[in-house]
Amino acid sequence: MTKRDPQELLPLTPAMFYVLVALADGDTHGYQILKDVEQLTSGTVRLSTGTLYGIIKRLLNDGLIREFGRGDPEKKIDERRRSYELTAFGRSVARAEAVRLEQTLAIAKRKMLFKRSSRDRSVRFGTV
Repeated sequence: MTKRDPQELLPLTPAMFYVLVALADGDTHGYQILKDVEQLTSGTVRLSTGTLYGIIKRLLNDGLIREFGRGDPEKKIDERRRSYELTAFGRSVARAEAVRLEQTLAIAKRKMLFKRSSRDRSVRFGTV
């Protein structure tokens, strides 16, 4: 079996990336993913259940996450909920996307898109 290149799936949508990041600490169920994404983004991203399950379907199809059956005794999963976890490939794709985002930010900084305000120490967007 040939090893897949994470770069083939980049760039991810922001919502897809947030879902992968939410799963980085371990397996969890859909509702908790919604809450984790909201917390990770300080409330600026709130996924609807329809959006989340569309993302989950794609991540499953791409082999980035795996689903546990309901009531999986190994994982002590509630019978009413399905849980998801990152696969090794999913973790690789999430890392590759994080690197891509870091590189994008570095370019923006080099191009002076961020300026320090002389009045305060906060960073703000400069005019383009």
